Amino acid sequence: MVRALLLLATFSLLSCAPDPAQELDEIARQYLFLELSMGNIDDAHVDAYFGPQDIAALAAKSALDLEAIWSAAALLAGELSEIDTSDDALLRSRKLGLLARLRALDTRIDINQQAFIPFDDEAEQLFGTRPPRFDAAHFDSIIAQIEELLPAAGPLASRVDAFRNEFAIPADKLSHVFDAAIAECRRRTLEHIELADNESFTIEYVTDKPWSGYNWYQGNAVSLIQINTDLPIFISRAVDLGCHEGYPGHHTYNALLEQNLVDRAGWLEYSLYPLFSPQSVIAEGSGNYGIELAFPGDERVEFEKRSLFPLAGLSADNADRYYQLQELLAQLNYSGNEAARAYLNGDTTREQTIEWLMQYSLSSAERAEQRTRFFDAYRSYVINYNHGKDLVASYVERGDADTAKRWARFATMLSEPLLPADLEK
Repeated sequence: MVRALLLLATFSLLSCAPDPAQELDEIARQYLFLELSMGNIDDAHVDAYFGPQDIAALAAKSALDLEAIWSAAALLAGELSEIDTSDDALLRSRKLGLLARLRALDTRIDINQQAFIPFDDEAEQLFGTRPPRFDAAHFDSIIAQIEELLPAAGPLASRVDAFRNEFAIPADKLSHVFDAAIAECRRRTLEHIELADNESFTIEYVTDKPWSGYNWYQGNAVSLIQINTDLPIFISRAVDLGCHEGYPGHHTYNALLEQNLVDRAGWLEYSLYPLFSPQSVIAEGSGNYGIELAFPGDERVEFEKRSLFPLAGLSADNADRYYQLQELLAQLNYSGNEAARAYLNGDTTREQTIEWLMQYSLSSAERAEQRTRFFDAYRSYVINYNHGKDLVASYVERGDADTAKRWARFATMLSEPLLPADLEK
């Protein structure tokens, strides 16, 4: 603990920075040091960092252990709580955001020390929101509709998998389909959101991952987007991932935060994205909601039939039934949260969790197994995709159905220091 406090003191200016804005600036540098120290222990902790390299170098050299990080974070949270921001709503939001990040850091330390935290408590401590619960009966009513859509003998999950495989993109067509999908996602987004002229990304196709797609933000409005090809990729996933990982999803969100909060406002804490923090509720929620915002109504289906199906060499004869199925499967999304809750709370084994996912998510055995690997790696993070999307939708759609106004509200949300609680107001 003493070593951690001495290291914080090496660049502490709090005693000579009575101005709240200056105090928060210095707190932010110390906060970055602690998050980067945690990232040296937990490979999944820091999703992106494009801040001062002297802080990263100090964190690497210092090699704090978990106990030292925890002690220093507690001290920093105490100092942060003493800063008076009552006269400035924006600084108050910044202060609350830093406190929420420190709370999440403390929780990740507990998890790394093998502490048991019930799923819902973990989600609240990390992400600042408690996910809803759904019983099996909720999913049964949706599954009954899928049974009617795909009547045949055999397990329903197998029927669903076989039907969806008719719409898998051939491996040699994958890059062409994704390039077209992302280009359209980008075109539609740039009609409403202004990004830096130099913004760009590259795509890599990878294997042996617990996720289907990932955006690694590099800073300076540049991203690396990776697409996992372990399992067949269905035609609808091209737009899903193009919007979610790129436009108006993660790439857009990170670029706007960098432009508005780091470069313009000078809030260095936003030069680091701690994956297990309230920021992920908005990141994943906006990534998923952005699909519907960019392709409202039937526009997505029409685009995919017109442009992506031919590029993939797929027949659109059964496309209408495919999209009916996709809509129903989306309504089963929360079944994954229920599976993760039971599994991580120790109420079910891996095998039982796979069976649940096959029954209530209608996943193939391979996809269900991949999903449990995601639970192992990312734990309660699963709530951000569906619960986060619902929170973002509620915030963006509140009060006005005008498309342009929704885009404006969405862009504002991606550019401000909001917490999940702000979306619920």
